[in-house]
Amino acid sequence: MSKLYLQNIVEDISFENLPAKWQGFDFSRFSKDKTLFDFQKQGLQNALKGLWLYFKDKKADKKALFEQYKLNGLEENFDYNLNRERKAAKYLLEYPEDYPVVNNKISFAHFINRMSFWMATGSGKTLIIVKLIEFLGKLIAEKELPTGDILFLAHRDDLLEQFKNHVEEFNSFNFDTKINLKNLRDYESVKRENALPFAKNEITVFYYRSDLISDEHKEKIVNFRNYDNSGKWYILLDEAYNGDKADSKRKFSFSFPSRNGS
Repeated sequence: MSKLYLQNIVEDISFENLPAKWQGFDFSRFSKDKTLFDFQKQGLQNALKGLWLYFKDKKADKKALFEQYKLNGLEENFDYNLNRERKAAKYLLEYPEDYPVVNNKISFAHFINRMSFWMATGSGKTLIIVKLIEFLGKLIAEKELPTGDILFLAHRDDLLEQFKNHVEEFNSFNFDTKINLKNLRDYESVKRENALPFAKNEITVFYYRSDLISDEHKEKIVNFRNYDNSGKWYILLDEAYNGDKADSKRKFSFSFPSRNGS
């Protein structure tokens, strides 16, 4: 089993020591009929501590966060070897400033701005994702987090529908915060019409099928380059990437848009 470096790091951070704007959230209530269990609340608090650690304490410096990983026992070498993954390497080389090459390798430090929830099926991860979106939107509006768009990805239509249903349930109860869902294909028109996606307690969230994001544009397949946004996306991926090596370019299509986000 992989070592949980980030979990160990954030568990050493006292949530009560975070700034007031990072604490003033309702961790209990989701909707009229749903409240969060303690383990779900703890997961959300750990997520907030991880965001605070990276964006505030480390000032979004990936190398600084990487050094903290090493101070907490990281010894494995996860550097990306361009010799072994030649097909996917060409995508990384499109962003030389964000993924600098040294000795034909790209340091793992440049991929470290990410975290995950390790949760069993049926444990309410979609509920947690929606609550995390609420917190992200409010922190961005308060300028506690850098401005960026939010994207939710899932690899099946039924998971997207489940997400939409949870958002609808959340909106029906939380009148002070509304999450507006938009299809990623409508990104350009939404951005033209809505210059302030986090204004008036409204949070704009884009969504799409993760398996339909690629390096080309077809009827349903979208090219990640068309939605780059200078890499300033907050991406929430419903399932961890588990494709084969032939499909490895897809995992990078998730990384590139969030290279300057999370």
